[in-house]
Amino acid sequence: MSAKIKLTCSDCGQVNQFPADKAGAAPKCGICGAALGLGKVAALDFKTLEKAAKSDGVPLLVDFWAPWCGPCRAMAPEFEKAAKALAPKVRLAKINTQSNPDATVRYNIRGIPAFILFHKGREIARLSGARPAAAIEKFVRDSLAKQKG
Repeated sequence: MSAKIKLTCSDCGQVNQFPADKAGAAPKCGICGAALGLGKVAALDFKTLEKAAKSDGVPLLVDFWAPWCGPCRAMAPEFEKAAKALAPKVRLAKINTQSNPDATVRYNIRGIPAFILFHKGREIARLSGARPAAAIEKFVRDSLAKQKG
C-alpha cells in the first residue's frame, strides 16, 4: 500500500489526500476539481498559504512578490521553470504581498522577491532576490538535503 500525501487546493483551500505514487499524475481537488499544482506555480491567498504550509505533505516553496516589482515580474518565468523541474517532489506557489499584506507581517518579509521553503509544517529555509531557475532549484535541493542530514 502506497503512502498518502496531503496537498491543499489553491482554488478552494480544501486539503486533499492521495497515494504518493500518484503525485506525478496531475492530481485534482476532490471538491472543486482544480489541479493541485504539482509542476505549475499556484497563486495562494494568505489563508490558503497558512493551511498549505502546515498541511502539505510535499515541500512548498513560496515566492512573495508584488505586481509593481520589476525583478519579481522578470523572475516569474524562471520560477515557472523551477516548478516544472522540481515536480512532483516539491510544490511551488506565489503570494501577492500587495493583496495579502498580512502574509508580509506574519512571515517578516522585508524585501521582495523573497522565497520561503516550508516542509513538515515549518519554515526550513529562506532566500531573497531574483534568481534564475537553476539557482532556485539548487536552493531547494540543498535546503532539503540539510534536513535529511
